[in-house]
Amino acid sequence: QVRERLKQQVAEMKEKFPGFRPGLAILQVGNRDDSNLYINMKLKAAAEIGISANHIKLPNTATEADVLKCIASLNGDPAVHGFIVQLPLDSDKPINTEKITNAVAPEKDVDGLSSINAGKLSRGDLGDCFIPCTPKGCMELIRQTGIQVAGKRAVVVGRSKIVGAPMHDLLLWNHATVTTCHSKTSTLAEEVGKADILVVAAGKAEMVKGEWIKPGAVVIDCGINHVPDSTKASGKRVVGDVAYSTAKERASYITPVPGGVGPMTVAMLMQSTVESAQRFLEKFQPGKWNIQYNQLTLKMPVPSDIEISRSCIPKPIDQVAKEVGLLPDEVELYGQTKAKVHLSALKRLKNEPDGKYIVVTGITPTPLGEGKSTTTVGLVQALGAHLHQNVFACVRQPSQGPTFGIKGGAAGGGYCQVIPMEEFNLHLTGDIHAITAANNLVAAAIDARIFHELTQTDQALYNRLVPSVNGVRKFSDIQIRRLQKLGINKTDPTALTKEEVSLFVRLDIDPGTITWQRVLDTNDRFLRKITIGQSPTEKGFSRTAQFDITVSSEIMAVLALSDGLDDMKNRLGRMVVASSKRGEPVTTDDLGVTGALAVLMKDAVKPNLMQTLEGTPVFVHAGPFANIAHGNSSVLADKIALKLVGKEGFVVTEAGFGADIGMEKFFNIKCRYSGLRPHAVVLVATVRALKMHGGGPAVTAGVPLPKEYMEENLQLLAKGCSNLNKQIQNARMFGVPVVVAVNAFKTDTKAELALVVQLAKEAGAFDAVECTHWAEGGNGAVALAQAVQRASQTPSNFRFLYNLELPVIDKIRLIARQIYGASDIELLPEAQEKVALYTKQGFGNLPICMAKTHLSLSHDPEQKGAPTGFILPIRDIRASVGAGFLYPLVGTMSTMPGLPTRPCFYDIDLDPMSGEVNGLF
Repeated sequence: QVRERLKQQVAEMKEKFPGFRPGLAILQVGNRDDSNLYINMKLKAAAEIGISANHIKLPNTATEADVLKCIASLNGDPAVHGFIVQLPLDSDKPINTEKITNAVAPEKDVDGLSSINAGKLSRGDLGDCFIPCTPKGCMELIRQTGIQVAGKRAVVVGRSKIVGAPMHDLLLWNHATVTTCHSKTSTLAEEVGKADILVVAAGKAEMVKGEWIKPGAVVIDCGINHVPDSTKASGKRVVGDVAYSTAKERASYITPVPGGVGPMTVAMLMQSTVESAQRFLEKFQPGKWNIQYNQLTLKMPVPSDIEISRSCIPKPIDQVAKEVGLLPDEVELYGQTKAKVHLSALKRLKNEPDGKYIVVTGITPTPLGEGKSTTTVGLVQALGAHLHQNVFACVRQPSQGPTFGIKGGAAGGGYCQVIPMEEFNLHLTGDIHAITAANNLVAAAIDARIFHELTQTDQALYNRLVPSVNGVRKFSDIQIRRLQKLGINKTDPTALTKEEVSLFVRLDIDPGTITWQRVLDTNDRFLRKITIGQSPTEKGFSRTAQFDITVSSEIMAVLALSDGLDDMKNRLGRMVVASSKRGEPVTTDDLGVTGALAVLMKDAVKPNLMQTLEGTPVFVHAGPFANIAHGNSSVLADKIALKLVGKEGFVVTEAGFGADIGMEKFFNIKCRYSGLRPHAVVLVATVRALKMHGGGPAVTAGVPLPKEYMEENLQLLAKGCSNLNKQIQNARMFGVPVVVAVNAFKTDTKAELALVVQLAKEAGAFDAVECTHWAEGGNGAVALAQAVQRASQTPSNFRFLYNLELPVIDKIRLIARQIYGASDIELLPEAQEKVALYTKQGFGNLPICMAKTHLSLSHDPEQKGAPTGFILPIRDIRASVGAGFLYPLVGTMSTMPGLPTRPCFYDIDLDPMSGEVNGLF
């Protein structure tokens, strides 16, 4: 009856919440036969009822720490509603059973063995605890007799924590008068004879005699004992604690052994699991996070960003992780406000549906930026804290170069920030430092290899590369790969010919083809061109080189485009650093450094978890340049976030610079490699930038805006909307609906904002919305969030701009004509040579990542609006083979920014008393 009832309840749950199933976990230590038998009974019952049961088996070598770690993971798993530890624990190591049972979360302790549940039962909180399954089953059996428990005299024989003690409490709070007896009770027969209800759990064969029992009593026998029986094949039979044959003549009801209490215990375990699932559903709607949002206290005028950031107390990051459905062992804490998320989360969630995928981009910006990051944060705060949707922001990690240079921080602004902003803008969890170390290891390996090849014979090189250890030479795995690449299918180091040894040991790097530079995460213009190797110890080998900023390293792009550790390692090994004198590509794998790079990057590959001012979750991961790289946060962060938000949730990510650069690369590079398909584009526009595109005076960082930007000028604004129109067309070219977010400034008039909204809709935007999130937080972006919700429901006909099989020149021409508005392209001689070289080397089928100014649709930053008919000059083409793209250089640009006259670091300081960072960022 119980099982049938539970089966019906589970079916109703599934009907009301599709995809939901009550979850039971059974943790076993060791391999005891009796435990295996009991567990199989429980698994069978769970399957019959429709409960998802998971049997976790630890070996008998498991330590107490191993068991506790497993319990912590199950405690945090939202799919587990009931959780039992099978006793006894069969381990070779000492384990404190009490400590183990108390480690189970009380709300999942369906065995009712934790001290918290026992305490609640003892004080009568029956509706707020789990009751041990055997006493619960006994009580159900007593009720089935129809006897009125209240006022009856009950006797419990036995005082164990599992049966006797909780049975006493259960009968007591059901208003029986209860006496507890045990093996040392001197008047046991007399006490038993008084019982209207008798529950025996003493563990002693047939201890209670039939003649002791009061006529008409209800007898529940919980005992399982083995006594000799020569008539049985096993030589023994199972009996209870009550002499059944004589007791059944006096009792009105009695449970047999076996077959009485045992099946009820299993049934009650199932019932408690279903009850736990029902409690879960009362608190949490499946697919909906139970998340605590922060209430903003808005001030006018809006205070500085750092003041706003400090005014909000972040939630502990482990709380944020739990709220979004991450398990404790999937989260690696870095203090109270940031954490790394293990890639095991993606593996666990692989069968979950993805949420809606939204990319935030912008029109061609002024040098001041138009608020893409602020809009990204405002949108997720609106979707989460105000519309109560599951939503994740996925943003890039900023470089310390701009932070201390001219741009300042990148955490958003006003009441739309990632917090704490100083943690976000500085070291975070050290990913950029890991990239710096990995990049410079490659640079050191290149020059060291050239030096050693110049100064040693083939045999000397071979002796050092494949040293004899105790008289035995052995190739490493990475050396085997190099031999296979060379077509040498030998694994015995002594079997190589002289010619093969020479091929193996000499990379013959042509110094003039080295494309790999050293990096530093600081703006330092004096490192743009340097001479290395000037020490006498380098024996005259010197060359001209340079430092780039760390975020321009190909390793950063590799990190951003990898979809796992294996993929990252493979990409790291494919990175081309130079060509040999024979014109063949030389890779990091040829240098033998792939494994070391993977080790340096093993923690950096895990996305970083933070939060917004209003308490919505944020992944901060990777920060590739948006010119020589693709300018988007990591694929891994997006994939994990899409699984966590669920089918109806949203992941909002940001593409660097304007739609012609960051968005185009997001579609043609990131989405191509990730396999993800966007649902909508949010295009950020400002009246200020559109006036500039209409012919307004130059906008310069650090200089007050000219009066044309402070006064209403609809004609100038309308003319500048040509840029907005073109960027809307660019987004629609990929088959994705566009929502324009008009980021309102206090100097904008209502007429100006209304005009932008009108012209955006006329240009083909799905919708256009005025936004005031900078001053109002998520509440100022609610209309935008609602528009995004509607847009994401429309059919998406996503398509790439070009096929990879097209020739390199044709792919570049397509981008130039369709995205930028050029009439054609012109390849300078160096670029023509690179097209031929990369095609010959087998890299012609890679996507294109245009390195172009972000201040114009054209190559000329002075050309505003939507210029057409120009010829786009391609100065050079370079390859990021590991990351997976070719990047044509349009015009000149530096990969090592310099410091301005008055850098941002003038405003940054540390309070020595509080340890707080002060400054504007």
